Amino acid sequence: AMAGGGGVYRLRCSLLGHEQDVRGLTRGLFPEGAFVSVSRDRSARLWAPDGLNRGFTEMHCMSGHSNFVSCVCIIPPSDLYPRGLIATGGNDHKICIFTVDNTAPLYVLKGHKNTVCSLSSGKFGTLLSGSWDTTAKVWLNDRCMMTLQGHTAAIWAVKILPEQGLMLTGSADKTIKLWKAGRCERTFIGHEDCVRGLAILSEMEFLSCANDACVRRWQISGECLHVYYGHTNYIYSIAVFPHSKDFVTTGEDRSLRIWKRGECAQTIRLPAQSVWCCCVLDNGDIVVGASDGIIRVFTESLERTASAEEIQAFENELSQASIDPKTGDLGDINADDLPGREHLKDPGTRDGQTRLIKDNGKVEAYQWSVSEGRWIKIGDVVGSSGATQQTSGKVLFEGKEYDYVFTIDVNESGPSYKLPYNITDDPWLTAYNFLQKNDLNPMFLDQVAKFIMDNTKGQTLSTSSQFSDPFTGAGRYVPGSSTGSSAIPAADPFTGAGRYVPGSASSALTPGSSVDPYTGMGAYKSTAAKAENFYFPKNDAVTFDQANPTQILGKLKELNGSATEEHKLTEDDLIILEKLLSATCNTSAERPTDQQLQTLWRAVNWPEDIVFPALDILRLSIRHPTVNENFCSEKDHVQFIVLLLKFLNPKGKQANQLLALRTLCNCFVRPAGQKLVMEQRGEIMTQAIEMKSGNNKNIHIALATLTLNYAVCLHKVNNIEGKAQCLSVISTLMEVVQDLEAIFRLLVALGTLISDDTNAVQLAKSLGIDSQIKKYTSVSEPGKVKECCKFVLNLL
Repeated sequence: AMAGGGGVYRLRCSLLGHEQDVRGLTRGLFPEGAFVSVSRDRSARLWAPDGLNRGFTEMHCMSGHSNFVSCVCIIPPSDLYPRGLIATGGNDHKICIFTVDNTAPLYVLKGHKNTVCSLSSGKFGTLLSGSWDTTAKVWLNDRCMMTLQGHTAAIWAVKILPEQGLMLTGSADKTIKLWKAGRCERTFIGHEDCVRGLAILSEMEFLSCANDACVRRWQISGECLHVYYGHTNYIYSIAVFPHSKDFVTTGEDRSLRIWKRGECAQTIRLPAQSVWCCCVLDNGDIVVGASDGIIRVFTESLERTASAEEIQAFENELSQASIDPKTGDLGDINADDLPGREHLKDPGTRDGQTRLIKDNGKVEAYQWSVSEGRWIKIGDVVGSSGATQQTSGKVLFEGKEYDYVFTIDVNESGPSYKLPYNITDDPWLTAYNFLQKNDLNPMFLDQVAKFIMDNTKGQTLSTSSQFSDPFTGAGRYVPGSSTGSSAIPAADPFTGAGRYVPGSASSALTPGSSVDPYTGMGAYKSTAAKAENFYFPKNDAVTFDQANPTQILGKLKELNGSATEEHKLTEDDLIILEKLLSATCNTSAERPTDQQLQTLWRAVNWPEDIVFPALDILRLSIRHPTVNENFCSEKDHVQFIVLLLKFLNPKGKQANQLLALRTLCNCFVRPAGQKLVMEQRGEIMTQAIEMKSGNNKNIHIALATLTLNYAVCLHKVNNIEGKAQCLSVISTLMEVVQDLEAIFRLLVALGTLISDDTNAVQLAKSLGIDSQIKKYTSVSEPGKVKECCKFVLNLL
């Protein structure tokens, strides 16, 4: 039976194998009908359907992580790996990549600084990972291409959308972000707590689930179309049925819920508190993993349903479960007001409805099954949290999971401090770090360490019921009580944005590209029978050399007349600048003097509304070895870059934006300037790309030229992170640029970046650049655009 068959899901089989919580599941590609599970027991396992009965066989157990494994996804088949690959992410901050037939990793991806808790694969070998370090990373084969920065708390969920270059991330900061070519395009706000899961419905719609116990359906455009209610606690995972809008969810209320046509059609309770993960197989069967380490498969198909004995055993296990009233899964319970067993004679009104009764002083919970027309016992409600608190890592602190979060009050009147702790941590080290972080007296070390040990009693993964605080005797923090479970790590104090941090793994996202501005490559006509590619890879920087010294000096004198006293240049200063211009524009043998450079520096620091002729002198003179060395050398380069970046302000004057971009392009012609702009690439590109919105064709040509000059350098050093930034910029500019000269330069930049580099080719495809540029093959004039575009598409 296919999904959507309106049938009822029943147990197909229970699979034992994992020794601890099953935290992630994904359907496999090989063998057919298979799936992969990952667990806190540090392993990943591949399960295949066994031909004879209704079960699955563990084909093999993969290991490579030194800590819990928390997520898994399949990388689609490629020529090299026709059966696809398996990617797993773990608490050891690593991602392991396995082939289908080997238990050891093929390779390991390192770069995240905290737990990797979500993975999603795209076309052309790209992989997206989300981490508690608040970033998502885009990988191609074994290299990190880009880092997506902007969330202010752990990223719990990531998905690559079917349309190329679009990615989604969901975070403990309660938001979902849409990224295109590495830049955040939109933020979706609506969830009231940590976003835990994402699922794709189509190119235009997706679903999200969160700790606020609801599911939301969104349009890519930003609109929330629907909110689905039903769960009574955190929702951990969501999966969509193949070729359908129906979906399944699992959560902390011990349930799997099946949603058909927008309604919760069936609720299946499990004998485990945390139902961490689910996936849907091609035949519509549902696989779920839970905190009891057991994987259970449910099916609509009668021929795959478990035997009556197995179903009875599952119901018996369920009826013996202990339900902790504190979780709130069953509402507020007052045992004295509950009816007796006779209450079960009345039928339920909807599937999954729960009813509590009191029998011989014991409180029991039942759930109504519409398909069977009877109440099924789902557990005993117990007073203390004894048996059910063995949930692993459920307490959230700063958006991350811990086995415990204690509240420590150092003195009655002072503030209380949160102390997160995992059973695998060293109590002494945890205590020491806690005292350091909160600036507390180190003499408390023994006391805090002893408190941790007393309250975790050497347990492995189950917690005892009540705790008290070492200093005040107060009880412990219980998740879901008082303080919110998501917290906000470092946002920029002034803007609130998750800011770009220079020198962080791969720099924040923007690129550049460019071509021969006035003369060059476009001058040849395509008369030859077989067109030859003399467009790229380009080897030299393209500069802006056009000059009219008389006009520039005339404008400078005119504006000097209106300058305030502190900025006004003397007659001598103007003569000095005239000499500098002739020394740098003509090939006169005179070397620019220190005095000339100091005068120029004063002029380029004029107020914004009159500075442009001085910037034009800077643009022309920066090509001269002496000037380039002076402004771009080790000792002065910081002020120089700060000055130019100041003009790359979307609200500033377009003339200044244009001349600052052209000056940056001209820096590339000398070693000192090239070294400087390459070192500052992340910052320069991030600001330069913001100039795209003015729709000024000259600015677009300068942006394209800057990108081209970066491409020329990156082609020589083959820096894939740098290329990723440039490709992202090219993709972003292609969306807005109309001018064909700018397009031509972007095409040459693109061709240069991907020449002789298969990784760059794959990355360009995964960003969808090939589909962005196809239309330029039909441009008739200038011929160079069409011709260059065809050469680029040949590589893609």
